[in-house]
Amino acid sequence: MVVRRRGAPKPHRFTENPLLQLALPGWRSRFTGLALLLLLLALVGRSFYLQVINNEFLQDKGESRYRRDMEVPASRGKILDRNGELLAVSTPVKSIWAIPGDAKLDPGQAKALATLLEMDVKELNRRLATDKNFTYLHRQIPPDVAQRIAALKLPGIHQDQEFRRFYPAGDMVAHIVGFTGLDGKGLEGVELAFQQDLMGRSGSRSVIRDRRGQIVEDVGGMRPPQDGKDIRLSMDSKIQYLAFSAIKQAAIENKAKAGGAVVVDARTGEVLALANWPSYNPNNRASLTGPQLRNRAVTDSFEPGSTMKPFTVALSLERAKVRFDTVIDCAPGRITIGTATISDAHPHGALTVAQVLQKSSNVGTVKMALNFPPKEMWEMFDSLGFGTPPSLGFPGEVGGRLRPWKSWRPIEQATMSYGHGISVSLIQLARSYLVFARDGDLLPLSLQAQEGLPPRGVQIFSPQTVREVRTMMEMVVGPGGTAPQAHVPGYRVGGKTGTALKLEGGVYAKKYVASFVGIAPMSDPRIIVAVMLDEPSAGKHYGGDVAGPVFSKIVLGTLRNMGVAPDAPVQVAGGLNQGGQL
Repeated sequence: MVVRRRGAPKPHRFTENPLLQLALPGWRSRFTGLALLLLLLALVGRSFYLQVINNEFLQDKGESRYRRDMEVPASRGKILDRNGELLAVSTPVKSIWAIPGDAKLDPGQAKALATLLEMDVKELNRRLATDKNFTYLHRQIPPDVAQRIAALKLPGIHQDQEFRRFYPAGDMVAHIVGFTGLDGKGLEGVELAFQQDLMGRSGSRSVIRDRRGQIVEDVGGMRPPQDGKDIRLSMDSKIQYLAFSAIKQAAIENKAKAGGAVVVDARTGEVLALANWPSYNPNNRASLTGPQLRNRAVTDSFEPGSTMKPFTVALSLERAKVRFDTVIDCAPGRITIGTATISDAHPHGALTVAQVLQKSSNVGTVKMALNFPPKEMWEMFDSLGFGTPPSLGFPGEVGGRLRPWKSWRPIEQATMSYGHGISVSLIQLARSYLVFARDGDLLPLSLQAQEGLPPRGVQIFSPQTVREVRTMMEMVVGPGGTAPQAHVPGYRVGGKTGTALKLEGGVYAKKYVASFVGIAPMSDPRIIVAVMLDEPSAGKHYGGDVAGPVFSKIVLGTLRNMGVAPDAPVQVAGGLNQGGQL
């Protein structure tokens, strides 16, 4: 029993100690409790919103740690010639890539990998030392090399499949077909012109990958790729080979800066061959230069010279200014207009209109041209497509130069009648001669093989005018003409030579462009062949001497390849021909 003394303080239990009594007002504790309850409700609501109502964000973030959408590349469409010969095809190859953080290679492994990739070891180590999560080591390597790399089982080194473009015909078709870049997109030629049709559409594949880049499993659906469409060109590989070989040989023999040849089907407007020299191998473009890449037949323009004279003659016949046998006085071999004098290469006296074209008289051509108002000549040139790109779809197509007729001076009208003061591309020139190979109508050119009937042409000259001009063009390759070397054994052919000085800095230099454009066979025209040699410097520079033999070689091979029967006697031993004539 505890005895408490009188006057001593009353004892308290521990929980009733005054030091533990709440010193704050009661409303504050209630407020704090309510605030904590509201925060808890907010957290619960936010959690419910993220996990139930709007959970896509967190799911996407989670999946991004392990899920990948891989591109499944589409195979680029093939490019074929008119007979189905392969000109461009995509072959499967491998790309080698690395996750630098995982690619811990010892010196021996690094050396082995660098050797297979044909890389310097220092360059390989530099790429692997990056802080990026991904880096390409080499792209488009052959499958057998990729297999040897895979056999090394190197950490952090991976492979993906892609496609590489292969061009079986090499430099022969380089300027028509063109080439693609590492990403598979067309950069030149048909590869660029028909990019949308050829490329197709890539597919996709959703997979789960571990941190080492290895595929664990497929998830979700797969969208299959849509391969590109095949393109069948109008070009014939055999005719292309003939044209390419002939222009290459001629350019080398005549020490020409460059050369080009175009073959067009007279019945359809299809381009059967388009060759340039110099050329390049599209399978190996390591040391390409600008001159090699230029598709000169399409992208370069030049003054065509006397190859324009048939059009001036045709216009004169069409407008009844002259007849086939009208005599024109070309003496003394020159004509003065203002302060300028135009001369013939060889002086002539009186010539018929047919002889003016046969002997390529500048004086006779000028006298015919000056019978027309400038507008009428300009309208003829314009209707033939001069001054306008040919719309083949080739990159860099040029329209040449055809100045507005209102600014023509008499001397300009005179010089344009024989191909000076106007510029064209070789493909334009070849197309314009369709009017002489046909019944005076002009067709559009086509790079793709046509099916069915060709498009309707635009009538430029009457059939009668065309027949008369064809007769004159046949005289050009005969005795007394300017191009006897363009003669083709067994076939009647005709055409026109061109020899023009080059403009450099606004002044004509002592450099020439030699050309010849012709038709074969004359009894039933099937092809137009246009040939150009830039700056021949081996002693000859006239179109008949330099370009004429190329025309002859291409025509002979082409007509035989097409199965066209000869339409002229062939010279045999003893001076007799198949027709029994001397």
